[in-house]
Formats: sequence, structure tokens, C-alpha cells
Amino acid sequence: MKINFIKASAILALVVGLASCSKNNDNAYNTPAGTATVQLANNSKFGSILTDKTGRTLYSFAVDAAAQSNCNGNCAVTWPVFYDPAPALGTGLKSTDFGVITRADNSKQTTYKGWPLYYYAGDNKAGDTNGDGIGKTWFVSKPDYTVMLANEQLTGADGVAYNSQYKPGAEIVQYITDDYGRTLYSFIKDKADSNTYTKSDFSNDSVWPINQVSKVLNVPSILDKSMFGSITVFGKPQLTFKGWPMYYFGADGGVKGSNKGVSVGPGAWPVENTTTVAAPSN
Repeated sequence: MKINFIKASAILALVVGLASCSKNNDNAYNTPAGTATVQLANNSKFGSILTDKTGRTLYSFAVDAAAQSNCNGNCAVTWPVFYDPAPALGTGLKSTDFGVITRADNSKQTTYKGWPLYYYAGDNKAGDTNGDGIGKTWFVSKPDYTVMLANEQLTGADGVAYNSQYKPGAEIVQYITDDYGRTLYSFIKDKADSNTYTKSDFSNDSVWPINQVSKVLNVPSILDKSMFGSITVFGKPQLTFKGWPMYYFGADGGVKGSNKGVSVGPGAWPVENTTTVAAPSN
């Protein structure tokens, strides 16, 4: 269950993506009628995706784990910023999911569920989704992700920086979050599809709240949706990944990019990603 996924040269590797992307995505989609400046389009590969008013695809960046943009300089040339101070939203979008951040150069950028939004310079026409999956950190923005991915330094509640082996050290680790970027954890004492932590009266749920998901909708393209599921824990649903029940850490306070739970143990409550080993059977 240990994790070794390290962010690959976040900026330079991503810029290369523009040159390496030589084909267009000819997926058809339908642009909703009206004057919406941010809308949902039906893409034949990804389903419902966010676009601007002209149908250009919008993206999020896993390295923006803490609700701030980490794409600057040449990166921002390849991944231009999307900003609308007062977006008119299409059907199916909620105003409470949108916000604005101030970037390092004092310019503004629109966010969706806490994730700053971008275009991809390699998309040549409306409906193109050529940027998805580049660097394993760029993903089309969707309204129905059950989980997302974040690339961030693990920093425990003790203030210590941890690496992927849960030893003190600097390392950017990719891990699974919910759609709003809130860190999800597993518990090493759990078994496959079996929660051994939560009490029947949920009296300890405030410490490690279960991630209450009854149906898995969509996941980022580098993840395998079939690896996710849901179990019932004393009448409530809980998301699982490779059999591991998934939890929040109460002390994270629901803050995007916070991963304080890694210091408990340390490693008793690890984060998970594509290298996760399946939970052991009972």
C-alpha cells in the first residue's frame, strides 16, 4: 500500500505536451443554447465536461492541490488561464462551485470546486480534449467526478514533511481526493471492503469521517473506475478504492490540500494512488 508516484517536472514536462500532441480529438459535442459563459458540453469520450461559451474545453491541474495556481511562466503559455469575473452558468452548474483566486502575478483566475481553470493551447477547435492526461496531472474539468487527484507535499499534523514512505522528507506525492480536493485516506487495519474503525454509533466518525459515496460516477482518466466501489457501514455508504474503505481526517477541516492525517502512526492512515495494492481479504 506504499506510494511512490512523484510529480514529474511539473512545469517543463507539461510544456512539452504541446509539441507532442499532434492529433485532434474529433469527438462531437452539443453546445447548449443561450448566453452561458461557462457551460456543460456532451463529449463522446468524457461525457459531460466544462467549456467556455465557444465550446473550448476547460481543465484542472493536480499540482494546484492547495487552491492556488502553480502554472506560471511558460506553463501558462501552454495552459492559458480562464477568467470570468461573473460567469453566466449553463444548466447543471452551481454558482457556489465557482470562485476566483489571485495568481502570483496579481492577475485573476476562475476556479471550479476549488480547482483553477485553464485552457490547453493544443486544442485547436471546440470539443478538443487533447490536454487530458498530460503529465498525469492535467484533466478535463467535469461536474461529476467522484474523486480527483492532487500532487502535494505530505505535511502531518505534527508539522513534519513526510515522503511517500511516511518518513520525514521532502517529496511531492500524488494522491486521491474527493472532487473538491479534500484528502482521502485508508486505514491499514481495514480488510477488503470491511471498515474496522468506525463504531456502530459513529461516535468516532468526527475523527476519521467516512467518505459517504453510494455510487461512483467518474474518475480522472489515469485512474481505473472499476477499482472504486461502495460498502455499507452501519447503514451509511462508504467509498472504497481497491477494497480499501476511504476516510477524511477531521483535523484537515475540509481544507483543500491539507493532508495532516499522514502523521498519525505515521503511515497508519496512508493516502492512496495508482500504485496502491489491493486490501487484504478477511
